[in-house]
Amino acid sequence: MKAVLTFIAALAFGASPLATQGFRGFTPDQFPVPQVDPPVQPAGFAFAIWGVIYLWLILGAGFGVVRRADDESWDEMRLPLIASMAIGAFWIPVANVSPFWATVLIWLMLIGAAAALVQAGADDYWWQRAPIGLFAGWLTAASCVSTGLLLAGYGLVEANTAAVVALGLALAVSLGILTLRRDTPTYAGAVIWGLFGIFASNVWPPNWTILAICALGIAFLSGRLLLDLRR
Repeated sequence: MKAVLTFIAALAFGASPLATQGFRGFTPDQFPVPQVDPPVQPAGFAFAIWGVIYLWLILGAGFGVVRRADDESWDEMRLPLIASMAIGAFWIPVANVSPFWATVLIWLMLIGAAAALVQAGADDYWWQRAPIGLFAGWLTAASCVSTGLLLAGYGLVEANTAAVVALGLALAVSLGILTLRRDTPTYAGAVIWGLFGIFASNVWPPNWTILAICALGIAFLSGRLLLDLRR
């Protein structure tokens, strides 16, 4: 039953952009302090990763139904993954209305995806851990970006400081999850992709502080990824 529910949740999550007006990022007027081209926002091309995430989660869940429906090494991760994807199915309508509640929900999605990644079995890497790792990695970047936008958008700190805080938070969360799960390169890869998107959005005009932090973060995570792959 959990295998079927996982597949249904994956389908609902993947269909959410088609069933809504989609999400192209928070608009400046959604915040008390309008956020026009904030430094924490990744370049538009970075969001193309969502298409890969949706498709891979659906394929992985489908494989789980057909081939691993009663497999204990799959069963433990299914409930937190279902919770994460079920929240994600409603995330776009919420995000188009409220950045605050969207940020709360995306952190809940990250908690569920990270728990699923940690609890995932060692078998069937490409069908089980790889798609969950990509999902959790991108949620790590996205939740921290959303937090940075809130900090600046509600006037708690200025935009550049908010970006620095968000990047530091993303690296700290990434290190924690990588410590718990070293055998899933797609997790680090997705975070690196998010950092590259932020780097690209700050190339011109150059924001040297953000560029330096992104470059250091990419170098650190790439080195950690290579070490884990060698192990």
